[in-house]
Amino acid sequence: MLGAFAALGLAETWTGTLVDATCYEKNKDAAACGAKVESTAFLLTSGDKIYKLDEASNQRALQAMKSRADRANNPDATKAEPVNAKITGELKGEHIHAETIEIQQ
Repeated sequence: MLGAFAALGLAETWTGTLVDATCYEKNKDAAACGAKVESTAFLLTSGDKIYKLDEASNQRALQAMKSRADRANNPDATKAEPVNAKITGELKGEHIHAETIEIQQ
């Protein structure tokens, strides 16, 4: 249990906009590459920085996109852009390893 608490002590939090990483690699324009439910790889833009998500975090982002809280009331909610998110985790090399990803309204 002590290890779990120690790991939480290293956690950082980022807020920003989720971007489709594949689109961004082709176009180099975050504004034109908003994350969608069909996206398989994500970036987080926060201020003037762009963070890559690791593979496990890409899966968490996809799950968060699919289960947005407002989806039950508005099925088109997952199509809204930009997709703002709050990510808590660790920066490992050049990738964020997310423990939690919350899609924000």
